[in-house]
Amino acid sequence: MRQNARFIRKLPIPMEIKKEFPLSQQVSATRLARVEEMRAILDGRDRRLMLIIGPCSADREDSVMDYVHRLVPVQEQVKDKLLIVPRVYTNKPRTNGAGYKGMLHQPDPSKKPDMLAGIIAIRRLHTRVVEETGFACADEMLYPEDHRYLSDILGYVAVGARSVENQQHRLVASGLDVPVGMKNPTGGDLSVMMNSIYAAMGDHMFLYRGWEVETYGNPYAHAILRGCVNERGESRPNYHYEDLVQLYKLYTERAIKNPACIVDCNHANSGKQYLEQTRIAKEVMHSKRYSADINGLVKGLMIESYIQDGSQKITECTYGKSITDACLGWEKTRQLIFDLAELL
Repeated sequence: MRQNARFIRKLPIPMEIKKEFPLSQQVSATRLARVEEMRAILDGRDRRLMLIIGPCSADREDSVMDYVHRLVPVQEQVKDKLLIVPRVYTNKPRTNGAGYKGMLHQPDPSKKPDMLAGIIAIRRLHTRVVEETGFACADEMLYPEDHRYLSDILGYVAVGARSVENQQHRLVASGLDVPVGMKNPTGGDLSVMMNSIYAAMGDHMFLYRGWEVETYGNPYAHAILRGCVNERGESRPNYHYEDLVQLYKLYTERAIKNPACIVDCNHANSGKQYLEQTRIAKEVMHSKRYSADINGLVKGLMIESYIQDGSQKITECTYGKSITDACLGWEKTRQLIFDLAELL
C-alpha cells in the first residue's frame, strides 16, 4: 500500500545549524540585554510600554531589514517611554492550510518551498536584526519542534490563537528563557488562554525532539488579546475596558503573580481593518490612564506594520507591502509610535 507522504530528505538538527551559523559574543549579549528589558516590563520593574511591531509575515530579507533599520532612530527618540520589539514572523499559520506559510517554508515567495534554505534564511535574518540594529525580535512558535533553530537568538515568542490549546506548545513554552505571549483562541474562550499561561508557568517532564525533557516553568508567560470570531465567522473585539477588567479578574482568581497582557490591535480586534489599529491602540492607552489595575495589567501593544500601507497578492511584488494581512505603512506607523509616547 502506498504511503500518503513522501520523506524528501533528512534535515540538519538545530545543534548542527547553530554550529554552522554561530552567534558572536556581542550578538548574544545584545539579545540577552533586550530580553532582560522585556522581563522587567512584564514583572513591573520597568514602567515603559512594550511595542511589538512589524510585518504580518517576514517575506523578504531586504525589505524586513529596511523596515527594522527605520525603527532604530525612532526607538532612540522614545526610549524613555517605549521598548520596541520588531515583529519578525517567519512562520505563518493558515486557517484552511492554503497560501504562503512564511519564510521558513519559502525564503523566496516566488519559488517552491525549500525547508533547508528556509531554516538558514530565518536564522540569518534574525541574527542580522540583532547584529545590525541592537533589537531582539519576536517570532511565532508555530512549530514547537522547529523553535530550537532560533532558540538562542529570539527575544520574544508568541503562541498563536490556533496553537494555544495544544499541549506541546504549552510544555515547550514552559522551558523557554524568553517571554512567551499566549493568544486567546479564535473562538474567544479566555479560560483556554489562562490554562495555557498557567501550564507554561509550571514545571513539566515530556518528550521533545527525541529527548526526555524537564522544564522549570516560565514566569514570563502572559496573555495576548487578539479578538475572536463568533459562530458566524464575524469578528468580535476583546480590547475594550470591560474586556481588560474581565482579564484582570481572571488573573486575580488564578492568583497569578505579575498579571500581564499585550493587546493585539489587528486580527479580530480590528476585523482585519488595518487602519483601525491606531484608534484601538489609543483606546487601550485611555483605559490604562483610567484604571490603575488595567495600567498595571497592560504591558504592551502589538501592531502589524510594514513599509507600504495595505496588502497585495503574492504575485504583485511591490517592495515592502504585505503579502498576507494588511499592515500600516511606515509614515502612519512612525506617527503612531510618537503619539503613544506622548500619551505615556
